[in-house]
Amino acid sequence: MARQRRHLAGLGIALLVLMAGCSGVSGTLTDGDAGSPEVTETNDLERSIEVATQGEASAEPDRATVLVAVESSADDARTVRGDLAESDDALRSALYDWGLSEDDVRTERYDIRQTRETRPDANRSEYVGVHVYAVSVDDVDAVGEVIDVAVDAGADGVQQVRFGLSDERADELRSEALGDAMDNAHAEADTLAANADLEVTGVYTVSTTNVRTSPYATTALAAEAGDAGGAPRTGIEVGDVDVTVSVRVVFGAEQA
Repeated sequence: MARQRRHLAGLGIALLVLMAGCSGVSGTLTDGDAGSPEVTETNDLERSIEVATQGEASAEPDRATVLVAVESSADDARTVRGDLAESDDALRSALYDWGLSEDDVRTERYDIRQTRETRPDANRSEYVGVHVYAVSVDDVDAVGEVIDVAVDAGADGVQQVRFGLSDERADELRSEALGDAMDNAHAEADTLAANADLEVTGVYTVSTTNVRTSPYATTALAAEAGDAGGAPRTGIEVGDVDVTVSVRVVFGAEQA
């Protein structure tokens, strides 16, 4: 898959710190020359440049999570529970037959409750239930097909599709973003030093202040269960996943 990498310009927190030590004067009076003390001078001048900046890396996702829901309504909670249980068996069987494992299909939310409209009425009751499944898919190109399998098996809706990264790919992208952030920090420190008649001598400290992953998410409109003649199938648009890191770097500096 194509991989993109974007560089952010160094962002605007940059601080030039100048810490100047003071010259000390100490003297000792002697009997021979009470008016002329012995003078010792010290001059300790330290300079540093502190930069806070960001780096970013982007790539196409290599995994996806599909949220599909099964819903039911009835006059009593027991009937709703039974409907959800039957739908659960059908949905899981279809997804397992397609090729997913039990670990790939987990419950995201399960809820049965009386509707707000009938709650105050003792002579009328209606219960609604929903079972939301999080279905993990390693092949992002197969997301539309998984949605169709779920809908054909009885799923009533697809709430969301989230595209993300595997742990290994996320670590690789984080390293790329950190490298980008350090490149930006060095460039910004060099610019500050040049404008302050200084020269960067090295790095004192580096800290990572924030790492943020922005997965691509989209709502999906699932196709209705198709017949033998073939119904239109579900197509999903895939976008990049972005990883952004923030670093704070303190550079040593000396007079140019």
